[in-house]
Amino acid sequence: MVTRAAASARVAPIARVVPVTTQQDYPVLWPVPTRWADNDHYGHVNNVTYYSYFDTAVNAWLMAATGTDIRELPAIGVVAQTSCQYLGSLSFPDELRVGLRITRLGRSSITYDLAIFRVLDPGDAGTTAGAELELAAKGTFVHVYVDNETRKSVEIPAVIRAAAATLVTED
Repeated sequence: MVTRAAASARVAPIARVVPVTTQQDYPVLWPVPTRWADNDHYGHVNNVTYYSYFDTAVNAWLMAATGTDIRELPAIGVVAQTSCQYLGSLSFPDELRVGLRITRLGRSSITYDLAIFRVLDPGDAGTTAGAELELAAKGTFVHVYVDNETRKSVEIPAVIRAAAATLVTED
């Protein structure tokens, strides 16, 4: 008969190393404000709203980085996949920064690695420089580019690809 102590002594726990995510891991920290309506009945930002922050940051950054209204391009990025790991609670009127980097730049798709940080201390004159940030969520966001009319998969538009290339990381 094997006792519980003997059985547990034979099985060593597997240590899982989870990389720490910091603001330095992201080439872009895009500001996204919380809104009064983001809070749910429990007084914190509702989980689905985190996806809205991801979507807002990615598309606002694309418009700023390309100098183009991306809605007017012949190919548009549609969301094919998203995920979110919730690590901390947010609430209105928190100031947020959404970290953006790209882990895969394919022929017709872009995979974004994202992080939502809550601003604890605004730093130098309210900018991100020197700001103290707290990680609240990590996620992924996949855009697949399709023809605006036929909705068939197409190559990423050159203006989008050029901007996206600046966010590609090794991780």
